[in-house]
Formats: sequence, structure tokens, C-alpha cells
Amino acid sequence: MTTGAPPSPPTGDEQAEPSAGDEQSATSAGDERSATSGPRSAEAPAAAAADTDAEQHPLALAVREALARVIDPEIRRPITELDMVPRVSVRGDRVDIDLRLTIVGCPAATAIERDVRSAASGVAGVGEVAVDVGVMDAATRDALIARLRGDRPTGHPFTADSLTRVIAITSGKGGVGKSTLTANLAVALAAQGLRVGLVDADVFGFSIPALLGIADAKPTQVGGLIMPPRAHGVAVISIGMFVDARTAVSWRGPMLHRTVQQFLTDVHFGDLDLLLLDMPPGTGDVAISAGQLLPHAEVLVVTTPQRAAADVAERSGLVARQTGQTVIGVVENMAGLAQPDGSVLELFGSGGGAETAARLEVPLLAQVPLSIALREGGDAGEPIVLRPGDAAGDAITRLASELAKRGRGLAGRKLGLSPR
Repeated sequence: MTTGAPPSPPTGDEQAEPSAGDEQSATSAGDERSATSGPRSAEAPAAAAADTDAEQHPLALAVREALARVIDPEIRRPITELDMVPRVSVRGDRVDIDLRLTIVGCPAATAIERDVRSAASGVAGVGEVAVDVGVMDAATRDALIARLRGDRPTGHPFTADSLTRVIAITSGKGGVGKSTLTANLAVALAAQGLRVGLVDADVFGFSIPALLGIADAKPTQVGGLIMPPRAHGVAVISIGMFVDARTAVSWRGPMLHRTVQQFLTDVHFGDLDLLLLDMPPGTGDVAISAGQLLPHAEVLVVTTPQRAAADVAERSGLVARQTGQTVIGVVENMAGLAQPDGSVLELFGSGGGAETAARLEVPLLAQVPLSIALREGGDAGEPIVLRPGDAAGDAITRLASELAKRGRGLAGRKLGLSPR
């Protein structure tokens, strides 16, 4: 044999016939394999049947019912509805739960597992809970994304037929406290039981995450959907969640349009009663894009008491009307500072809000006074509306109540129904 060369297979006559002894050995081995494999193959369906019985056990069904009350903190739906619990089985008083998260490294994994254990342990008859945490397979995740998107594979859900009210909060110039007002207004609306989303459309001057105390929060991406962080009951998205806080964003019109469009299309807010947009000051690209993407939106104009500000504030309302949006009212911010003797110090003058409202022929919905507590709450990421008793916070809360009364209703909207 040559070293390093593989041995050649026998050819023709070199291939010997098996002997009788060999044949008998092969037969015996085959019989032995048949004897051992027969009972094992019978065990498989029996085990499968046992697993099925374990999943249909009354205790397993009771646990699954309890798990239906566990809500995914990002998607805001029951985990059972999201196919995150493919199996619940029972053996004695032990419950085995398969928990499948949407993505690897899900930031809510610990909270979801804790809630699952708590819900299962609270069911009568459960002595031990074992949770096997894994990740959804691609097919299940794709099906979930398709369900979340619903009937809109493309485009955003906030159309004229949507039951979600969209309110864009704008101002003629910067420095009038628009973002602080918007953040507090969103929290006040959520505190009144409404489902609220907030888009920080002020791309160049984003500040909403810091005002709500979630400056370090990052969205979770599931397939092509973005799950927004939540603060004080409000779902929030901002360009500040994707860039370093000290990064200056300097984009031209097309990039700004694409950013606003993506926030509306790819962010999964879920079912909302109200979507607020914190608009950049002025009448630039984002205002035009918002008008194109959300022509049915309502607009709230924020100004100061200074009469000179009325001219600038009026322009933001006029641009909104040119795109088909409806200006619903004016809010006068920094409307005076209350003094210990009960008088009001009008640092920025008076009458600017009323003047703007008169020019736009809309009501002056609120006058929010200057407040040190409001400013301190913004710096700390703690909205002042959560602490009743401050004059500014109470004014914003009353504004929220006024806006909450104005439901969209069904008049003139498609219901998606067809006669049989």
C-alpha cells in the first residue's frame, strides 16, 4: 500500500459474497434493531399525547387565562395575543411555560418574565412555575409584524378615516415654551385616561425626551417596526433617541420629510386616542411635510403675551391652513408671574394671545402663567401636571380637559364595512 493514497475499492471478482455466517449475523442484528426500535416508535405518539393532555389540563388553561392579563410593555397588548406563549403544560402542581420574546436582547425581557411568573403563581393549584425563555422564530415574528401593521403594509395609520385625533402644536418662533407645554399636555391627557402618542418633530431642537425624563431611552426594533419608549403613560419618539445628545442635526428638506414620515409609518404606537406633534418653530420644511402627510390634523398655536409675537405666531397658523389643517385655538404661555401679594407681574406684556386668536379667528384656549416649578420640572424630567397645585400645571390640565372633550366621532368617516 502506498503511503498517503486511499485504498482502492475492490472490483469485480474481488468483491466477495457474504458468507452464511455473515448473513446470519446481519439478520440477527436486524432482528435486534427491530426488537428495540418497535417499542420506542410506539412511545413517541404516546409522549405527544401526554404533552397534549398536559396542555389541555384545566390548570394549564387557567394559567393561560391568567397570562392573557400580562401586557407587553412595548407593544401594549397581551402576550398571549402576540403568540409569545406557544406552550403551557402541567405535571402535578408544576407548570411549564414557554415564553418567546420578539427579539434577542429584548429590553423588557426581565419585566415580562417576572410578570409571567407572578401571574402563573397566582393561579390556585400551582405549586411550581418553570419558564423557558427564548426568541420567536422568523415565521412567527413576521406574522406578528403583519398583524400589527393590519391592513396597511405601506403608509401611516393616521389617515382621515382614523379615529385617532392628531394635534400639531406649533409656534411662530422659538423660546415661547412650546415643547415644555407639549410634554406636559401629553402627560395631562394620559392622566385623564386617554391613550396618547407624542412625536418630537422638532428635529433640530429635540427636547421632548429630556422633558419627560427619558433622555437615555432607546426604541426597540422588531422587524420593520419601531416600538417607542413610554413615559408617564405616553408613547414617545424623537430623533434624540437615535443620535448622541450632543450631536447637532443639520439636515436638508428631504431628510426632514423622510424622518417625519418614518416616525408616522414605522413607529408602532398601537391604538391611540390622541397623537401630538411637537413641531419646530416657524414655517419651514417640517411644517410643510406635516401638512402633506397629515392634512386633516388640528393645529394649536403657542405664543407669548408680547403683542409683537402675534405677527409671527399668526404666520404658523396661516401655513397650517394652506395645507388643509384646522387651527383649533391659541395658547398664551408665560402669561405673567404671580406675586406674593396676589398681583401679577407681566414680564412679557399682555394681550399677545388674544391678538393672535383674533387674527386667526379662533378661541384663546388657555393662558399659562410663568412658573418656576414648571421650569424646574422640565429640567428634572418631571412634568409639573403630575403635581397639582401649581398655577401653570393646573392651567395645562384644564387645557387637556378641554381638548379631551372634542372627540373625533364617526361622521364622514369610512367604517370598513360592506353589505352582504
